[in-house]
Amino acid sequence: MFKLTLNPMRSRPVYMLIAAVLFIVVLSACGTSGAEKERQAAEGKVRIITSFFPLADFARNIGGERVYVSNLVPSGVEPHDWSPKSRDMENIAEGQLFLYNGAGFEGWVDDFLSTMPKDSKLITVEASKGISLISAEEEEHADEHAEEGNTHSDSAGNVNHNSEHEHDLSTDPHTWSSPASALIMGENIKNALVKADPAHQGEYEENWASYKEKLTSLHEQFKTKLAATVKKDIVVSHHAFGYLCRDYGLRQVSIMGLSPDAEPRGQDLLEIAKFVKEHKVKYIFFEELVSDQLARTLASEADADTLVLNPVEGLTEEQEQSGEDYISIMEVNLQNLLKALQ
Repeated sequence: MFKLTLNPMRSRPVYMLIAAVLFIVVLSACGTSGAEKERQAAEGKVRIITSFFPLADFARNIGGERVYVSNLVPSGVEPHDWSPKSRDMENIAEGQLFLYNGAGFEGWVDDFLSTMPKDSKLITVEASKGISLISAEEEEHADEHAEEGNTHSDSAGNVNHNSEHEHDLSTDPHTWSSPASALIMGENIKNALVKADPAHQGEYEENWASYKEKLTSLHEQFKTKLAATVKKDIVVSHHAFGYLCRDYGLRQVSIMGLSPDAEPRGQDLLEIAKFVKEHKVKYIFFEELVSDQLARTLASEADADTLVLNPVEGLTEEQEQSGEDYISIMEVNLQNLLKALQ
């Protein structure tokens, strides 16, 4: 009987070649598996690209199983600090719906939309459309006429010591911080979904009716419980709660401006510390995605404690893993506000 035997030394190059080929194949599979999974998940669904977390959460609740939502800003990243890469722009262009807040929040959007081809089928939605916006110029005007040693609020219930540094924003863009605004934004998103996918209008209307009921309940809780508080002044690290204050009768004093990287002056901190002591403010609010150093420094100076008030601009990785959403975070915000205002 004829028997074939391989010389181990001569066959080693063949084995090494086979191993190398297999290694390359495995690497290629790993490199494309994420994109392939995303394509499979989005197949047959309305693909929605959102500029930051609240819009993604609203879209998932209203779109249900009919939509695939991609949020541009990663978990743990403050959206004020984020700017899109070329791949992000490509993802937006490949979607069917692009949801952005507007009101100046995404400074890059106008340039992007101006480059879109005229025959593009992408539906763009400015979610804040229809909300009465708070003017930053109004805040500047109030600040310029403030008497030395006093604080003056604008008609929206805001006190901003840093407004003179906020020339890059003509309006306060933080519309979503109020459940009353979230109701308007949700309606805009529902209408856009019906336009993009009229065949399933009934499902979107039904989903929106269910989610609207939850947002309305949240709105009523804020309205009723905050109306019953004796104190109305809150001190926050970031000037992000103008709409919440306007809609529910509060006044905010902010350490930093409309952008969380707008650093205060030493004089600003001294004036806020004086305000905290005179008005017997118990808590200085800070947020998870921005350093709490200034809030803790002010709290120490003014003999106050610190507490979280989340502007709901994004989730930490832990919050995402635990399934937190807009409503659950706002419910915690309400409890913390009630604790601070008792």
